[in-house]
Order: sequence, then C-alpha cells, then structure tokens
Amino acid sequence: MTCVIKLGGSLLETAALPACLAAIANRAGPIVIVPGGGPFAEQVRIAQSQWGFDDVAAHRMAILAMQQMAWLMNSLMPEFAVIADAARLACAEQANSIVIWSPQVEQLDNANIAASWDVTSDSLAAWLAGVIEADELIVVKSAPIPERLSLPDLQQQGILDAAFQHFTAQASYKITVMNKDRFLSHHD
Repeated sequence: MTCVIKLGGSLLETAALPACLAAIANRAGPIVIVPGGGPFAEQVRIAQSQWGFDDVAAHRMAILAMQQMAWLMNSLMPEFAVIADAARLACAEQANSIVIWSPQVEQLDNANIAASWDVTSDSLAAWLAGVIEADELIVVKSAPIPERLSLPDLQQQGILDAAFQHFTAQASYKITVMNKDRFLSHHD
C-alpha cells in the first residue's frame, strides 16, 4: 500500500521535522515523502514582493525550495534516498522503501501544472499521489487542524492551497490532513 506523506516546510520552524522523519522510518513502506518549501519558499515570497518578478519565476524558485528541503531531509535521514523523477518512484514502491521526492520544474511543466502560488507543495503532493497511483495521501501541517473539516473548508481557512481540490477531485486515494502532533501520536 503506497503512501505519499507531505511534510509541511513549517515543521522545520517548530523543530518537529526530525521527529516526523523518525516516525516515518518506523512505518511500513512504500512511502514517498513530499517536502514543503519551508523557509526557502518564504524567501521566494519575500523576494517576489520586493522585486516584483513574475509567478513563473517564483514558481520555479519555489520548486527549488522544495528541492532544498528534500536534501535537508536526506541529510537528517540519509537512508531515505532522494528521487527526482516521479516515474522512478514506481521502482521505490516495489522495493518497499521510503524515499523523498525532489520535484523537477521540467516534469511539472510537461504536466501543465500552473506556475502560481495557488499550487503549493500540497497540490504537488496530490498530483504525485495520482501519478504514482498511491493508496493514501497524508498532509502533515504545523497549524492546528480542526476536526471534521472538509477539504473545501481547509482551503477556505488557508490550511490547504487554493488548487488542492482541483488536484484531488478525481482522487482514488484516501486523503488525510493532520497536525504534526496527531501524526506523531498516530501509530499504524
């Protein structure tokens, strides 16, 4: 049963990231971790507001932020390989391993994913879960997640990005959005 786990970049600021990675290491694979952009993506937002460059440049820079987080996660957990090509993740699935996805601008461009702040690592995790035919997508956030809120409600509150529902409309996988504390106390 393949699981995609999106770890929000804000987990780095709360120091929960190492604990979340350790919790993932104790789960049964195959698992693909999707990193948020964290402070690296926040710097892109700041630079865009200061310099006024377009959303295409900002999108590409935010993808690089996710790549930086992938390498940071790999440094914390060297046993989790970094895989760039979404198609190669199928091999990781067969090996029952845990890997970190480092998204590539060209692959996302080829998939016609919009260069917009409406599409963050949340939506990219949903897109990837569909591409690799995952059984489950777990989105882990630092923010408190009110119980029993629908995906549209979570989008309205800014917990999920504006494009998330578009990417999950035809999803055949289970979707769970949870706070880091619930994730860390949740055992399979």
